[in-house]
Amino acid sequence: MFDDVAAKYDLTNDVISLGQARRWRKEVAKAVGARPAEKVLDLAAGTGTSSLPFAATGAYVVPCDFSLGMLREGKKRHAWLPLTAGDATKLPFRDGVFDAVTISFGLRNVQDTEGALRELYRVTKPGGRVVICEFSHPTWAPFRTVYEEYLMRALPPVARTVCSNPDAYVYLAESIQSWPDQPSLAGLLGKAGWSKVAWRNLTGGVVALHRGFKDA
Repeated sequence: MFDDVAAKYDLTNDVISLGQARRWRKEVAKAVGARPAEKVLDLAAGTGTSSLPFAATGAYVVPCDFSLGMLREGKKRHAWLPLTAGDATKLPFRDGVFDAVTISFGLRNVQDTEGALRELYRVTKPGGRVVICEFSHPTWAPFRTVYEEYLMRALPPVARTVCSNPDAYVYLAESIQSWPDQPSLAGLLGKAGWSKVAWRNLTGGVVALHRGFKDA
């Protein structure tokens, strides 16, 4: 499915998020706080666009994705990035390699959420950190109603104007509605071993940033 939308994936995200996607990426970069010479895993990196802010800090970033189509598109645009194919539940990295691990808008697409959180924990160094950016649930009821109407009614037609496979975005809308809310995802992080788990809402809870640490 993601192979089919790779060429226009970044453009489509900008359109359907009403321009918020770029702001969300900036907030992820701030939350990760990558520093020069640190190793950062950017899981579900798609075409690698999300990895660029980490590279700009001087960190060594590894963009990793399950979709070969996404990676091929990313290689055309960012040939210098070490784009890597990998399954979130069976990552191709040794234990304790990365100072920071992050995944944006990809955890929801992994069938075994808890398995992916454990794998992220495994490849993180003691004292390292995780940042998850994912669609979530607006906290203000009137806004939540409007948002859910947009997801189910407006999003597929909007996606159709820029994307060759709008059915992928029907799946997107359905997966967002069935995704755990902010406290529930925090609970899953804790269950996977992460400590000091906290979250922050963006755009009224349309997106949530969760952060946790691996005890030293």
